Amino acid sequence: MPWWIWLVLVVFMLVMIVAGLAYAALHLWRAFGKVSRTGAAIGEHMAAFQNTAPSDGQPEPPLFTQPLSVAAERYSQAHAEVIRRREAKRSRHVEAWARWRRFNND
Repeated sequence: MPWWIWLVLVVFMLVMIVAGLAYAALHLWRAFGKVSRTGAAIGEHMAAFQNTAPSDGQPEPPLFTQPLSVAAERYSQAHAEVIRRREAKRSRHVEAWARWRRFNND
């Protein structure tokens, strides 16, 4: 092979290496930007956790030190909320199916 073909191949190889490094550097720079924005957002959220409102009075004692009726009342309130959420979900589904039934019948 003539010497100039080797020169073209070497120049082409060097250009491709430089292009690949530039491509990698560009993506690395963009990734640093995304990571810094994500870090800033996480920092804001973590700062919000630190800014809690002072509670009025003393903290409530642990549940296991309170009478069993307190735990039973909390459980019944939580279960009632679960039932309300299930009923709300069921009513939303019924309304959606009714809309689809009217849509398909028209």
